[in-house]
Amino acid sequence: MKSKLFLLTLIVLFTQLPANGQTRIKWFGHAAFSITTPKGKVLLIDPWLSNPLNPEAKNGKDPLTNLGRVDYILLTHGHRDHVGEAVEIAKKTGAALITNPELAGNLVKLVDFPKAQAETDAIMGIGGEIQIADGEVTVAMTPAVHTSSVFNPKAGPNEPERAYGGSPAGFVIKIQNGPTIYHSGDTAYFSDMATIGEMYAIDVALLNIGGHFGMEPKMAAKAAAVMHAKLAIPNHFGTAPGMTPDSTTFSNELKRLKVRFREMKPGETIEFKGNRLAGT
Repeated sequence: MKSKLFLLTLIVLFTQLPANGQTRIKWFGHAAFSITTPKGKVLLIDPWLSNPLNPEAKNGKDPLTNLGRVDYILLTHGHRDHVGEAVEIAKKTGAALITNPELAGNLVKLVDFPKAQAETDAIMGIGGEIQIADGEVTVAMTPAVHTSSVFNPKAGPNEPERAYGGSPAGFVIKIQNGPTIYHSGDTAYFSDMATIGEMYAIDVALLNIGGHFGMEPKMAAKAAAVMHAKLAIPNHFGTAPGMTPDSTTFSNELKRLKVRFREMKPGETIEFKGNRLAGT
């Protein structure tokens, strides 16, 4: 009997861990990333999974078909290219929403986001921190210089086309036995990025470089430098006309500033052992 209980305990423990116990970051294109923690919790950030760069959405494929576990959906702001398929994913997986209260409320009201998943202690404001995933992950909401609104499918004579989306934000995600990750959301450069770097030792900075509606590549490189990010990864480029088409300017500027650069390919996953990129 004891041996059976011991075996059952081992099975439970190992099924809660990824195969290698490392932190995994996957890029789906645009600003959409997933983070899988060493204990197997999955965070999905700005999940526009149907974006044109995602190989899982090519040729009419449904990018949600093979989507597995999702525990938390983090939304930096309310624009459609960041909210993406958040509602469908929440209904499919039961994931809790992490965003500001105004955006959460209007997603429930206007686009049928599951109310119970949008009214938890994970709803937060800029400057705050929460612990999630049984304490394995700390999420801090940081400022962003941008706009935020929810497109309203009920728009009409008495309903505006856009509803209030609260303040736009970024996130710092501190993972126990893993890296500290900064996702900028859509933002202009602002000098307090240096303070974010002082408060949180940023191992990985996921930075928007698309220009026009956010940071131009040179300013995104400056952001990586002032926060002393150990690794800078670009996103939010090459998905629409008028955006920065590639990461060349960003990578060249990072080289000048002596900040390490990594360009992920859409659909690619990278792994971290502790706070270090595996294989380095």
